[in-house]
Amino acid sequence: MKNITALLLLLFLTLPLFGQQRARKEFNLPDILGYKTLKCDFHIHTVFSDGNVWPTVRPEEAWRQGLDVIALTDHIEYTPHDKDINIDFNRPYEIAKPYADNLDILVIRGGEITRGMPPGHFNAIFLNDASKIKTDKWQDAFKAAADQDAFIFWNHPGWEGHQHDHLARWYDEHTWLFEKGWLQGIEVVNTYDYYPEAHQWCIDKNLTMLSNSDTHDPVQMEHAMGIYNYRPMTIVFAENKSEQAVLDALKARRTVVYSQNRLIGDEKFLLPLFENSVEFLSTELELNGRGWANCFVKNNSDVEYKLVRASLNDIVQVQREIILEPGKTTIFGIRAWDRKRGGKQKVKLEYYLENLLVRPDEAMKYNLELTVKFTPSE
Repeated sequence: MKNITALLLLLFLTLPLFGQQRARKEFNLPDILGYKTLKCDFHIHTVFSDGNVWPTVRPEEAWRQGLDVIALTDHIEYTPHDKDINIDFNRPYEIAKPYADNLDILVIRGGEITRGMPPGHFNAIFLNDASKIKTDKWQDAFKAAADQDAFIFWNHPGWEGHQHDHLARWYDEHTWLFEKGWLQGIEVVNTYDYYPEAHQWCIDKNLTMLSNSDTHDPVQMEHAMGIYNYRPMTIVFAENKSEQAVLDALKARRTVVYSQNRLIGDEKFLLPLFENSVEFLSTELELNGRGWANCFVKNNSDVEYKLVRASLNDIVQVQREIILEPGKTTIFGIRAWDRKRGGKQKVKLEYYLENLLVRPDEAMKYNLELTVKFTPSE
C-alpha cells in the first residue's frame, strides 16, 4: 500500500511537468580566478523526512531558479511521513538523480544528522550510503560519515529550536568534532537567518562558509524570485561541474555566501566577483570648471551592488551612495571642487561595498581609480 501511495504521489507531482514549456531564470555571476562559479544549495528536504515534496521536484525547482548543484539532505532521525512511505535514506537521491541528469543539475547524496544541542544538526554530503549514519550514538554517526569521505557542516547554529536567544554557541562537543577534522564548515546563513558568530568562527578556524535554503515546502512558497528574497545559495568556485570538483572546492574553502542580495566571504573571492560583474565604461573624464561629468557603470550580474563613500575626496565631488542595479547601466556624477584646477591626474575614490561583508559588520573596501583632465574656468 505504501508503494502504491508513493507511486501515485510521484505521478501527481510530475504529471504537470510533461508536455509543457518551462523556463530557467539564470542567476548571473561571473566565473573568477580560472574557476567555474556554481550556484548551490546543500540543505534540502523531501517527503522522506519532514519535507512536503517528492524528490523529483527539487531538481526542477533548482533548474528553474538558475542553480547548478543541490544536495538532498533528509533528516536521519526524524521521519514523520514513515506511515505513508517506506523510508530509505538513499531513495531521495536515487529518485532525483535521473531527473536531475536530464536537466543538467548536479544532485548530491546527503543526510542530516539530527541531534539535540550540543552538538545540534549537521549535514553530511557526498555520502556513498546515507543509511550508515543512522546510529545510536551521535559520535558514531559522524565517524560513519567521515569514513565515507563526506563533507560535514554544522546547520543553523543559532536556530531558535536550540538557542532561544538566537545566538550561536560553541560547545566542547564542537571542539571535539573540529579537532577530529569532522567539522569542516558552518552555515553562516540558513534560510534568511545570518549568524555573525558562525561567520567569525569560519574566519578564525578556517572553516568553509555555507548558505542554504533548508527548504521543506515547494521552494517558491518559501523563497520567491525577487532580488532581496531570492533563495539563499552557497557560491562555489570549482574546477568544473562535477561531484569531485565541488567536494574539492568545499574542502579548500572556495565559497561565498549569498543571501538577500548580500555576499559574504573572503575578499580574495569577493573582489574578483565584483570586478568581473561590473564594467566602468568611463575611467577617463574631462571636467570643465565646476561642471558635472557622467561616469557610466554597467552591472552584468544579478546582484545589486551598493557603494557607500568611505571618505571625502579633496579633489573631486562624487555621490555619497551609488546603486548598481542588476543588468543595468548606471550613471553617477563627478565634478571638481576647485573650478580653477587644471592639468591631468589620477584620482582615487574610496568606497565601501555595503552588501559585501568580509567580516561581521565589516564591508569590503573598494578603490575606484579615474584619470581626470581638468580644464579651469573663471
